[in-house]
Amino acid sequence: MAPSLGQRCVAEFVGTFGLLVAVTGAALFSLNLTFGDPDARVMLISFALGLGVLGMAYAFGDVSGASFNPAITIGVWAAGRMSARDALAYIVSELLGGIVGVATIAGVAYGSSSLWASATSSSVALAAQGYSGNGSPYTVGAGSVFLLEVVFTFFLVVVALFATRSNGSTKNLAPVGIALTLAMTNLVAIPIDGASINPARSFAPAILSAYWSPDRWAITQDWIFWVAPIVGGLIAAAVERMLRD
Repeated sequence: MAPSLGQRCVAEFVGTFGLLVAVTGAALFSLNLTFGDPDARVMLISFALGLGVLGMAYAFGDVSGASFNPAITIGVWAAGRMSARDALAYIVSELLGGIVGVATIAGVAYGSSSLWASATSSSVALAAQGYSGNGSPYTVGAGSVFLLEVVFTFFLVVVALFATRSNGSTKNLAPVGIALTLAMTNLVAIPIDGASINPARSFAPAILSAYWSPDRWAITQDWIFWVAPIVGGLIAAAVERMLRD
């Protein structure tokens, strides 16, 4: 018997929770570490995220399809593989899972006064994404960030759509392809805007940091990390439909 919508939503909640625990934990707990290579922290965060998604996808792929990302969910809906009602339920579950994941890591960080101060500082804001100098070492404008998020979300969603085709020869390896693609997107995008590629990834720290950080730039800039990934997901769905057997 196929899983019910409630069971699938629980899987999306837990999977997104795991994803955000992995990436936010890696981002915040490495803040005060000293690495010989300044790129090491970017690699740590990217691979923590990729490995987290890999595990969650193998755990819950047969239950919910393992989206864990509203942009992927919207891409699946636009490709005609999911109803609008189910997609909305997935998105709500993903957002809640993301918020609980970031809150969990924030709770751990609260146990150290120095880590908590760094995690909630204006520049970090619980590992939120941003532009124009916020959440990034570079002062990159909104237009550049929008383009980056569209392109790299397109890559992620198109891999997810093609790798999970019911008649695809690589379906059993879909979690590996998705995880490696996600790691690649973060390796490139983290230095630019903190790498969202997932509205749940950016929404959770943005809304929570609005309570704990000195300013609220993350929540005011979060719109771009909704619009751009959704555009990328819709383009990916259009390509999948175009190339469908």
